[in-house]
Amino acid sequence: MNLDQATQDQLKQWETELAADYQAIIDQKLSLDLTRGKPSSEQLSLSDALDGLLKGNYKGADGTDVRNYGGLDGLPEAKQLGANLMGVDAADVLVGGNASLTLMFQAMLTANNFGLSGADSAWNKEDNVKFICPVPGYDRHYTVCEQLGIDMITVDMTANGPDMDAVEALIKADSSIKGIWCVPKYSNPTGVIYSDETVDRIAALGKIAGANFRVFWDNAYSVHDLGEFKPLASIKDACSKHGTEDSVLQFGSTSKITFAGAGVAFMAASAANLVGFKKVLGTLTIGPDKVNQLRTVALLPNKDALLGHMQKHAEVLAPRFAAVLESLAANFGDNDMGSWESPEGGYFVSFDTRPGVAVAAAKLSADAGVKLTPAGATFPYGKDPANCNIRIAPSVPTLAEVEAAMKVFAVCVKLASVRVAIAA
Repeated sequence: MNLDQATQDQLKQWETELAADYQAIIDQKLSLDLTRGKPSSEQLSLSDALDGLLKGNYKGADGTDVRNYGGLDGLPEAKQLGANLMGVDAADVLVGGNASLTLMFQAMLTANNFGLSGADSAWNKEDNVKFICPVPGYDRHYTVCEQLGIDMITVDMTANGPDMDAVEALIKADSSIKGIWCVPKYSNPTGVIYSDETVDRIAALGKIAGANFRVFWDNAYSVHDLGEFKPLASIKDACSKHGTEDSVLQFGSTSKITFAGAGVAFMAASAANLVGFKKVLGTLTIGPDKVNQLRTVALLPNKDALLGHMQKHAEVLAPRFAAVLESLAANFGDNDMGSWESPEGGYFVSFDTRPGVAVAAAKLSADAGVKLTPAGATFPYGKDPANCNIRIAPSVPTLAEVEAAMKVFAVCVKLASVRVAIAA
């Protein structure tokens, strides 16, 4: 079924056959969900030992009573956990609550409204502040920018990360660009790992853009490999080489490692950035949940324990990802109706339909009882110019449900593709 080579009669015949298949699916009255990249109940159960783990011992390694107020930076042992997760020094780490998204929003708010390097460095002192967003990308990053009134400029994702020629050209041409969003390992949704060259060029952006530019390095999937651990070049080492240590803010969390609703979030940054950030953070909180920090460290006391725990996650996730990729290969490997990435970790599979098909395919799927992330969600303002990208999130459903959902997905993409081709 190569649509570009098909006659109108062939297309109409395929439409008739696929419509019959689709009606048979409707008759099954399915209710399946591939929308969000959440851990499954099976994964969450891997951390059930957290309950009662402290056994009444509420003292941190430095004697801190974790039940009390204070500790804006977080416990020293929690800072070390963050260092293990992100490949930085513990001194560079600030520990927050359950969500790295909260720290990202707070850091963006601080940079925009108050300045990370004093009041004169606040972005909102300038008109029309902009941020670079590699696409397809993470919809919640875009929401942060929208909330703060920051305009978004897109650049394409490549197999090595953002199109750095485009990124550098944009920054050189426009001083109102104040940052870039990055998911450097198993990028959401494409699953790409940034190449060493890309990491080095991102670290050097601070020399091009000036003192107020910040890279928001959302390393959410740093240890979320489905098989062998894949290394990522150190952005910190690259910044040290270029003298741009203040240009990068790194983020991570245990929210897809332990309990998603009770994780521990981390921000790693230079001493100067941490001073500016904590000046604002200290106004809105007296300190994070140190009890949860202590029990999380007790579950994951060192890097070996962390990686061993993640191997258990991989054993749950890998079959689900394999089912998605096998279905895509079987249904689209011999035709021109779709292309996709084959990630080796993370939480998503990115699929591109033919131009103009994604919205129709997603609607057909939803009407047939299989919910997908809304088409366009992986682009700023929910607008995919080519109307082609669909993000598949296979973590929550059971393996059998993933297999069933992918059968529906394939029929819906094919039917929508044929219908668009007929109308062209």
